[in-house]
Amino acid sequence: MLKDAILRYFDNYKGFSREIWILTLITFINRAGTMVLPFLSKYLKEDLNFTYSQVGWIMVCFGVGSMLGSWLGGKLSDKIGFYKIMVFSLFTSGLMFFGLQLITSFEGLCFAMFAIMVVADMFRPAMFVSLGAYAKPENRTRALTLVRLAINLGFAAGPALGGLIIMTIGYKGLFWADGATCIVAILIFAFTVKEKTKSKYIDKKDPDNVLTHSVFKDKPFWVFLGTCLITGILFFQLFTTIPLYHKEQFNLTEFQTGLLLTLNGLLVFLLEMPIVSYIERNKINKIKVVTIGSLAMAISLFLMLINTWAGILIIMMLFMTFAEMFAFPFSNSIAMSRAPKGHEGRYMAIYTMSFSLAHILSANTGMQIIEHFGGYQTNWFFMGILGLIGTALGYWTIKLVEAEKKMQ
Repeated sequence: MLKDAILRYFDNYKGFSREIWILTLITFINRAGTMVLPFLSKYLKEDLNFTYSQVGWIMVCFGVGSMLGSWLGGKLSDKIGFYKIMVFSLFTSGLMFFGLQLITSFEGLCFAMFAIMVVADMFRPAMFVSLGAYAKPENRTRALTLVRLAINLGFAAGPALGGLIIMTIGYKGLFWADGATCIVAILIFAFTVKEKTKSKYIDKKDPDNVLTHSVFKDKPFWVFLGTCLITGILFFQLFTTIPLYHKEQFNLTEFQTGLLLTLNGLLVFLLEMPIVSYIERNKINKIKVVTIGSLAMAISLFLMLINTWAGILIIMMLFMTFAEMFAFPFSNSIAMSRAPKGHEGRYMAIYTMSFSLAHILSANTGMQIIEHFGGYQTNWFFMGILGLIGTALGYWTIKLVEAEKKMQ
């Protein structure tokens, strides 16, 4: 029985091309080195002594740069190809991370975070488009999930290592680690994967390929983006307000915060692919799955209202982790599936821009609520209500897609 279960588990990882595995490897290397982001708010608040409001505005610049980078990355991927964009983005942002540690003024960091995220987040839509080129159509969601697993496995190692680096070398060590892993990852990609602009897999009968005249007329897509935006806002609390709350409410160290985030990454690594494979095999409605994820995310933030017992942080992380596993791999797939051929970059740019906007709103809204409108408890309640709104938008999307199918 155990042997059969193990074999079934590893069957979920079969059928991927060599290029997908290499893309997964470089994603892991890059993400394991992305140690700055989980501790950025703590670095700005505790090392550079900025106010909550200043931290919020720097994170706004981070998000605005991310939005512009996502839009440029998607547009340029359709025009000149995803490969060139991926190489330029990671190599250049790696060099920029080296220099970021030298900037300590508020105005300088606002500009620097904007600039670095414009370059760094050109990578994301280009990477999503590359999955369409290197993966078979029937493996698309699983390929997205495999890359997400690499992200989360890297994320499982990154924060804990980042916490140790801070305690031994200081925050400066994070910038060197982040920059170096960006450059190493993309050099591996450039030397092992050949450039390809068109998919060798011809998807002649893709039932999810909705040929809308314009992305701006695709109403279900835009309503669905509302759910994506809200789940992003809630999830990014993990990197902005929650690490500060750990310290101020429960006096956790950076390493303990890192371990909680590591729990998230390990669970996603172990469970997400079997969950995705099960949902795919049983043809469960993907939009319904994302909607359930939004509801679980709302519950996780409501749980934070319990502020007298540190164990609630583990329970909250479990809810957030399962919410993430339901919401994110399928939201990727739904966005990609609605893109007409040749317009994948544009759709994925807008999709990734929704998460960049979530960065802006998550950081600034959370920090402003904490500083001006009643503290952490008000923030958790607000975010929980927002999650319920995201759940309602997901339900609306289901109804819109059902109506769309009836008209076809």
